[in-house]
Amino acid sequence: MATDDYLADPEELAILTGKPATDPRLLQHLKNATRRFRGAVGHKVNLVENDEVVLDGLGRASVLLPVWPTTAVHSVRLDGVLLAEGVGYQWSDSGVLRRLGCDRWPDRLRCLRVIYSHGWATVPEDVAEAVLDKAATMAAVPHGVASKAVGGQSVTYGTQAAVGVTDQWQKCVDRYRIRTAGDA
Repeated sequence: MATDDYLADPEELAILTGKPATDPRLLQHLKNATRRFRGAVGHKVNLVENDEVVLDGLGRASVLLPVWPTTAVHSVRLDGVLLAEGVGYQWSDSGVLRRLGCDRWPDRLRCLRVIYSHGWATVPEDVAEAVLDKAATMAAVPHGVASKAVGGQSVTYGTQAAVGVTDQWQKCVDRYRIRTAGDA
């Protein structure tokens, strides 16, 4: 079962690698792959309660909260004034925050302060699969020198194969990455 430390199940990685799920190196590869994924998408992925963000108004009817799915919007302040849900704003699971009571959010930077909860209580399967694939690759690549030639030839290090990304990884990162104002 994935925990906050890992975005995939160590038992599944053990099956893929043939190593025990309690192997410290295996767990470190899983932790490193989890860190890489979180770094690439810009957020934790797991459920986060009461996260506070400051957003630009952009003069539009709707703004996007940076991380989806949105599980709750606890408060929205516009220039320090608390807005009431259903009167001043409404929100969707996909992270759309729509202005009510007038046409648009003001076109001002940093005018919105939102406290909301977001993320997944259970890690999405495609995220877990991408992290497992990366961790298995990291576990399979020997550390240190992978090849050495004589007579002035170069040395190749085994860790290079674990640094690249697959198409599967990149598509998953693109799907779950933090959203910016340009995505609206």
